[in-house]
Amino acid sequence: MSPCAAEPITVGPILAIAWLLLANLMALTLFGFDKRRAVRGLARIRERTLLLWALADGTPGAFAARHLFRHKTRKQPFTRWLWMILSAQGVAIVIAIIPK
Repeated sequence: MSPCAAEPITVGPILAIAWLLLANLMALTLFGFDKRRAVRGLARIRERTLLLWALADGTPGAFAARHLFRHKTRKQPFTRWLWMILSAQGVAIVIAIIPK
């Protein structure tokens, strides 16, 4: 078998993993940055931005940041939205893996 006849490397899974890493790193970083700004009394990052990064597959990073920085843990509307995003993502994963 010649090298040209080998199966091509698919980049789909590599891109998916790269995106997941980026989204989670961004969520974690933004939560930390927002906590720092809150402590210093500076302008904050919008909750919408934090939730959008969670929605963009950064939910594990968002939950890790909440625990790590003790940030956004008592804000009920925010917490409710974050859990709803996690639930919707869980349902989407289950639907994706169920055999057709």
